[in-house]
Amino acid sequence: MSAVAESPSSLAVATRTDDSIAVLTVGGVLDASNSGALRESISKATLDAPTAVIVNISELKVPAESAWSAFISAHLQLGTQTKVPIVLVSSNRASREAITRSEVTRFMPVYSTEKGAIKALGKLTRQTLQRADAELPATLTSLRESRRLVREWLTEWKQSGLIPVALVVVNVFVENVLEHTGSVPKMRIETDGETATIAVSDESTSAAVRLPSPDKGIDVSGLAIVDALSRAWGSTPTASGKTVWAVIGPENQL
Repeated sequence: MSAVAESPSSLAVATRTDDSIAVLTVGGVLDASNSGALRESISKATLDAPTAVIVNISELKVPAESAWSAFISAHLQLGTQTKVPIVLVSSNRASREAITRSEVTRFMPVYSTEKGAIKALGKLTRQTLQRADAELPATLTSLRESRRLVREWLTEWKQSGLIPVALVVVNVFVENVLEHTGSVPKMRIETDGETATIAVSDESTSAAVRLPSPDKGIDVSGLAIVDALSRAWGSTPTASGKTVWAVIGPENQL
């Protein structure tokens, strides 16, 4: 089944089910104007509790590499009870390389064929993905509360080794929201049993950007510290603002 866009600049999504796996075939052009529709299509595909969701984007055109972050945003907006693995398929090698550069594969692995994706699902479905989120007040009390929740959740998920670095990361993210946006911080923590993702959303559309290092001295800005302490981090647009996220693993333990 192919997805035919109404116009050269629009997005089309066709859905089918193969042996309890939801397969989305996405065509057209992905940009900032329709990334929300893509996120909703992926989220909707998880609602019927398929064993997995495969998103075939072989026919999708993405003129701006930054638009790939829509897939990160789609992952981070999934409900806390959603355990369905989501994988991408692209027969286009250049697209797969762009997806990897954009850090999307830290959340949704990409394969060259649907057959290859299905073969990999066995391992992915055995992973135990745990998620929790909370909306915090736009006050300084959020700093202490965010650290308390991170400690509580990672202890419950038996990831106590990641707690010290996770506390530093969430503190930087929440502090940046309070200092620069004035909006309510919304935090999410998730783990796949090995790594943990710390994500904090706000209502500002301005991307979180690490400031250039000073000419003299050491850059000790919050995001410079996050960069040094994590496997990867990024700032991803959402429907209402942005989400700043970081992935930490055993090698990042303090």
